[in-house]
Amino acid sequence: MTKLAAPKPVAINPLKSSAPLGAAMAFLGVEGGVPLFHGSQGCTAFALVALVRHFKETIPFQTTAMNEVSTILGGADHLEEALLNLKSRMKPRFIGVCSTALTETRGEDFAGDLKAILERRAEELAGTDVVFASTPDFDGALETGWSKATLAIIRALVSTTNVHRDARRVNILPGQHLTPAEVEHVKDIVESFGLIPIALPDISTSLDGTVPEQWNPTAYGGARVEDIARMGAAACTIAIGEHMREAAEALREIGGAPVVVIDRLNGLAATDELMMLLAELSGRSVPERLLRRRSQLVDAMLDGHFHFGGKTVAIGAEPDLAFALAGFFTDMGARVSVVITTNPSPIVSRIAGDDVRVGDLDDLETAAVGADLVVTHAHGRQMSSRLGIPLLRVGFPIFDRLGPAHDMRVGYQGARDFIFEAANMFLAQDHHATPESLDPFRAAGAAHLEERHDRPSFSRH
Repeated sequence: MTKLAAPKPVAINPLKSSAPLGAAMAFLGVEGGVPLFHGSQGCTAFALVALVRHFKETIPFQTTAMNEVSTILGGADHLEEALLNLKSRMKPRFIGVCSTALTETRGEDFAGDLKAILERRAEELAGTDVVFASTPDFDGALETGWSKATLAIIRALVSTTNVHRDARRVNILPGQHLTPAEVEHVKDIVESFGLIPIALPDISTSLDGTVPEQWNPTAYGGARVEDIARMGAAACTIAIGEHMREAAEALREIGGAPVVVIDRLNGLAATDELMMLLAELSGRSVPERLLRRRSQLVDAMLDGHFHFGGKTVAIGAEPDLAFALAGFFTDMGARVSVVITTNPSPIVSRIAGDDVRVGDLDDLETAAVGADLVVTHAHGRQMSSRLGIPLLRVGFPIFDRLGPAHDMRVGYQGARDFIFEAANMFLAQDHHATPESLDPFRAAGAAHLEERHDRPSFSRH
């Protein structure tokens, strides 16, 4: 059963985070970048706190600081002042502007305002690329904002002239549901075939928890603007997740390179698909070390399926992440009783589960009663405690555990480790059998003797 619309008019204990936050995360995947929220200081403060708590890193996040007057009269002056201040103080290579509900509701002409500002202030802003993404809070969620930001970067920065095909270059468009460690792992796989990956957004070098030699006021890693400009010349574009399809199609329009959308990378068949594609592009066979990792995954599947069979799982996540998680648990033999997601993406209708719908954590808590495992982000911890069901933390935000940026559950190696992680959570909840529980006849005999002992006796005189 699939419901694409929430059955109630208000969210209780929301599952989703906003689209501007997703866009800001994508903009942090560009080297020397600074996300700029075009809205109030409060909007930016909440998003900044969420990112810092999750990644435990310094986040270069800025705001146009809209107030009551500018909200009514228009925020173009605030946007212009913010851009000039960022340029003079932080000297960024890239500024990604995200709109918010405050400015979008007023109906400002963002594109027109920004074009006029860039023309009028061309000299002051020289050397800094400015990209705008329309991401009102009331439209979509994290994956939506991430997708819109990536599309805006491609349309603004990828060169449309002198596109000469480079057979070794491969574009990777990782979805928002991939962690920095997972993006890095995908790049490593591509490089093992002798190919050159260009990832966008590339949070594997900007939100991966390294300590730079010197303090940098902007994103200290990410995709280089020069490399982004050459993405139109790649031999192929690989998009990971349905929400990256539109961005991949935009690259095809620019350079004509074929597009492959991989729905998920946490399963055997999906990873095989990636390997066969890379083997075809490179003209090389799959490296021996990857074949060994595949064999390890198959063995882990054989070992682990005993512990997944008969188990029930409840999932709450963004659409593409929910699709990947539901597919993983279904592959392993578990039953996915409910999947609650954040917005009606095209992938929602394909999610494996008895009950799949858009909703909130309150819906997940109600439907998860009796499940063996709850799979969602850290805001599900109270639900887990109330239901007495263990919580497997995935997605964003995870603020009560260290290292979520380094969680790695994709590819052969990641899927193998994910099997062990989930199976060990099931094992921790299993009750140890006793001889009495294993012998139903003994239990029945004991009950019969007890009944005879309690029965009143009558003597004959």
